[in-house]
Amino acid sequence: MDLLFMSKRIFLGTEEGFMHGGIIVDSEGTIKKILRSAQEVNSYLYNIESEAVFDFDNMVLMPGLIDVNVHINEPGRKDWEGFLNATKAAAAGGFTTIIDRPTNSIPPTTSMAALKAKLCTARGKIYVDVGFWGGLNTKDWSDMPALIAGGVIGLQCTLVDSPEPVGKEYPAITKEQLDAVLQKIDDNTLIAVHAEEPLAKPIRPNEDEPKCYESFLRTRPAQMEVNAVRTITELALKHKKKQFHLLNLSANEVMPIIKDGKSKGAKITAETCPHYLSLAAEDIEDCHTEYKTHPPIRARSNQAALWDSFKSGMIDIIASDHSPATPGPKCLTYGRARGNFLNAWPGISSLQLGLSVMWTHCQKYGLGMQHIYKTMCENPAILCGLENSKGKIIEGYDADFCIWDPDATFEVHADMLYSTIKSTPYMNQRLQGLIHATVVRGLHVYQDNEGFGQPLGKIVLRKNVKKVVKFS
Repeated sequence: MDLLFMSKRIFLGTEEGFMHGGIIVDSEGTIKKILRSAQEVNSYLYNIESEAVFDFDNMVLMPGLIDVNVHINEPGRKDWEGFLNATKAAAAGGFTTIIDRPTNSIPPTTSMAALKAKLCTARGKIYVDVGFWGGLNTKDWSDMPALIAGGVIGLQCTLVDSPEPVGKEYPAITKEQLDAVLQKIDDNTLIAVHAEEPLAKPIRPNEDEPKCYESFLRTRPAQMEVNAVRTITELALKHKKKQFHLLNLSANEVMPIIKDGKSKGAKITAETCPHYLSLAAEDIEDCHTEYKTHPPIRARSNQAALWDSFKSGMIDIIASDHSPATPGPKCLTYGRARGNFLNAWPGISSLQLGLSVMWTHCQKYGLGMQHIYKTMCENPAILCGLENSKGKIIEGYDADFCIWDPDATFEVHADMLYSTIKSTPYMNQRLQGLIHATVVRGLHVYQDNEGFGQPLGKIVLRKNVKKVVKFS
């Protein structure tokens, strides 16, 4: 049976402004027809009386959001974040598709066996659709063709080691190693990079003040990102048919490098996170290690240029880099270890709040719905190879919808958060933009004040149609 979703404020994304109309969804969860006026809706309802109708009145109905940067740490570290809670948080935030990073699971997703373990663990637990990044394994390249053929969104790597124990499980890659990989993989393969590179002479922390944020911040200056982005830009210009994605950029200094590289033909997309656009180092109090992440949250003076890049389209994608950890590794337990920024795990828990954080601050910069749509719906779908099924409201696409009230405000508190770990830098903040419902392929997976339906999300695999060159 067909379904009808109605609203006075439908935002298609492909057209300016809102539409007062309806969307007909067939039994397969696909958009069947778009009704572009109230008159069309009334005519449809008059002629077909047996339809199931969902009327969202004055709520905004827009394409479901897509987050390409989420750490779901199952199997292996389910207590940090598992599929069930991560996808509940996503659904409560208006996200209908999320892409899992390979790094924090045990084992990391650097082999076909690890990918299969992820797929088996996820099935039956996910409330939204989930795709996967594969990880570049510096010790053994033999499984890379299988990962690509197996449907990962792309291959992800880092130029700087992660903290232990993840650093041993998922080591950094060198420029020379990455160059060797690029010469062997198919041009259709997407490479995503955590863009920080070690300094020739590391900066020592202030070990006398380990609970002061500045003691940590000074160890990861913007120059680490500048060096990494230069490295990737050089490789992108050398391998012009390869596509590169720069994950969670925080330093505004990298934007001119990216712009110059693009002008010379480099295929590069850039991503930043809501926390870099909304939080400032000056406001981080001692011991509040829930703010620690890599790269770090920088000074307030950094934000204006980042917002300019977001406004101009130089930043292609907004993603959460959602990476929670239990209170122990995060140094949030009571005792002598509490609040130690030098030892705390770097990662911010914020998946559920991304749209609200961005919308709250878009208001301050005079930016509107189109900026949200481009960076959180359309561009992520294109990056992931899902542009023919997701990211837009078009006939034949998946009926993935985010329904929300851009005028409503709410205060963040632990009881409303569905992530496994409740600690977040946004605790007690008042945000604007309240999610009312989330629909995945025509199915209500979340509704405010009513909770969740069944975990009917699907695994999303990228269709890699070109033959993959095998490694020797």
